[in-house]
Amino acid sequence: MGRILASVALLAVLAASPLRAAEPLVADLSDHLVAITTGFSGADVLLFGATDQEGDVVVVVRGASRRVIMHRKSRVLGVWVNTASMTFDRVPSFYAVAASRPLDLIAGEQVLSRHELGLENVRLDLPRAKASPNVAKQWRDALLRNQAKANLYQTVIRPVSFLGNRLFRAEFHLPANVPTGAYQVQVYLLHDGRMISAQTTPLIVSKIGLQAEVYDFAQNQGALYGVIAILIALVAGWLGNVAFRRS
Repeated sequence: MGRILASVALLAVLAASPLRAAEPLVADLSDHLVAITTGFSGADVLLFGATDQEGDVVVVVRGASRRVIMHRKSRVLGVWVNTASMTFDRVPSFYAVAASRPLDLIAGEQVLSRHELGLENVRLDLPRAKASPNVAKQWRDALLRNQAKANLYQTVIRPVSFLGNRLFRAEFHLPANVPTGAYQVQVYLLHDGRMISAQTTPLIVSKIGLQAEVYDFAQNQGALYGVIAILIALVAGWLGNVAFRRS
């Protein structure tokens, strides 16, 4: 309820103050930090904004780019083994889109492709020397399927709702397995298929509390973390054996 009231208040401020000619689009998030704590089950991110003219609004949430190695398994002598692999150097860790109308009604393929609007327009380049166009498409489609299956790429375009002629809002859901990192929330204003304005707002997804400390320790002191984990497992096994004998 508090977040909704804050959003309504900010929308009221946007409506009360006219936008300058240099800023046909303004937008912001209800919260710029998504904190992952113990028991985290996902989070909703609310974006709100205003425009100074008619048009369509498209919002894209992109996670930080990372390297992804894909493997293809084949059956060899009755055993499934990795027989091929491909490396994507720059893959968004998360991708979701919201739009005021279907994307194909907002702009043409050239504009959508240039700004990577829509899952089919996300650039996932592969080395030309390693992948012909047909092979590259197969690897790309497999990567998109895997990301969508993990709920990290959202295949359904969420709505951008207008409150009157100028105010708009959109809401996204981040799943429980959302990767940490610096995200970008990109907001676009289009009219008659042309890009009028764009704005990028940062969003941080971060672990906090005990979970964050354990994660950082495991990343920075991997060997020591492994030794401690083994010792804890041995002690837990010994205590379980003692309890079993007494019973």
